[in-house]
Amino acid sequence: MNLATTIVIFLILTLFVGLITYASYNKKKNFVVLISRQKQLLFMSLPIILYVLLFTYVPLWGWTMAFQNYKPQRTFNDQEWVGLQWFKFMFEHPPFLKTVRNTIAMSLINTTLGFITAIGLALLLNEVRKIFFKRFIQTISYLPHFLSMVIVTGLVSAMLTTDSGAVNNLFMALGFIKEPVFWLGEPNYFWGIIGITYVWKEVGWNTIIYLAAMAGVDPNLYEAADIDGCNRYQKMWRITLPSIKPTIIILLIMSIGRILDAGFEMQYLLRNGLVMDVSDTIDVYVLIYGLRNMNYSLATSAGMFKNIINIALIFIANEIAKRAGEERLI
Repeated sequence: MNLATTIVIFLILTLFVGLITYASYNKKKNFVVLISRQKQLLFMSLPIILYVLLFTYVPLWGWTMAFQNYKPQRTFNDQEWVGLQWFKFMFEHPPFLKTVRNTIAMSLINTTLGFITAIGLALLLNEVRKIFFKRFIQTISYLPHFLSMVIVTGLVSAMLTTDSGAVNNLFMALGFIKEPVFWLGEPNYFWGIIGITYVWKEVGWNTIIYLAAMAGVDPNLYEAADIDGCNRYQKMWRITLPSIKPTIIILLIMSIGRILDAGFEMQYLLRNGLVMDVSDTIDVYVLIYGLRNMNYSLATSAGMFKNIINIALIFIANEIAKRAGEERLI
């Protein structure tokens, strides 16, 4: 189940609950009248609701395979029900435990680096006064987001090759290393390569929301800071960052809800026999041990586990933010 679509349907349901609650407390207005006044919004929401129900919730019927010894050639009534057997198998299967570790580690690295670099770049771009230069930097930083992952991993592999890779040539010219390094064959470097590649590809795109939030900061605050003699760094720290704090909290909660979605394409395309122990994620595990072996029950169990944990984490993070008095998603 896609987390974003879950949030959308949850917000829509919250709207309906809010309308019902409002109608129950306001005895002078009829609920039908209230709905009729909002019929344009409801009609606009209807295609989205139908889309989410059809492509997100109807396929949840397939989760029943996680509790079966599913065989494609059998009908639903002829399937063998095995309860939690496949979940037990996963937690006793060493490769799965390694993939959970790798997924969490790479996701934390990507999230941490992504937040720091995106906020930092947005702060710097917000201080640029030359519109042409600002738009040029934005365009250059956005472009990698639109490249397919196959192209990105191809560029990374070419730059990190032992013989003619740009990274080895640069580091040897600067005296950092004495001989070429097989970067993609060293397990200790793999998570860092994934994190740096993610930042390069997504940092420009991730700054969009922060720049939009900064555009909404009251200019009078900056004028008052100028009168008080604040420099640019003080205004960024005392005005800009506190003003976009709610946006940062909301995006952080959503990122926590994707903690088990470290990715598939980049890890799968860059993996090799030397780094398999640190490269495989839960999605790669689903492909190798589930789909390739036609073990659809195991594949469904792994995907179900990932989505349930993600949903639980987003509610936990939201509750922590609520208790801390911060902005929350729900």
